[in-house]
Amino acid sequence: QVQLVESGGGSVQAGGSLRLSCTTSGYTYKNYCMGWFRQAPGKERDGVSWINWAGTSTDYADSVKGRFTISRDNAENTLYLQMNSLQPEDTAMYYCAASNVWRTLWPRDYNYWGQGTQVTVSS
Repeated sequence: QVQLVESGGGSVQAGGSLRLSCTTSGYTYKNYCMGWFRQAPGKERDGVSWINWAGTSTDYADSVKGRFTISRDNAENTLYLQMNSLQPEDTAMYYCAASNVWRTLWPRDYNYWGQGTQVTVSS
């Protein structure tokens, strides 16, 4: 059974930091690219960041470049998102997902999804 479980969300003030984790099981993690997405109430799910299977190539949405860093540990089947300089507009539910498509931030290209972790940033 495929499982992706996000953790590390919470409430922080603007300018603060959080580190999200996504633990995975039930599929060959190292064979998949991974992504982070977020969805605010009443809005569509947007791609935040992407990383290839080896962890050697990454991509970011313009809104988070220079503030967020994606990484992965293939030995631990875990994905991370370090989020710095958080702003109220970063408030959303954050999801991790697995894809076999190269360098994509389109949700439709992702095969497996977690249930999400909430990030709330206050001004």
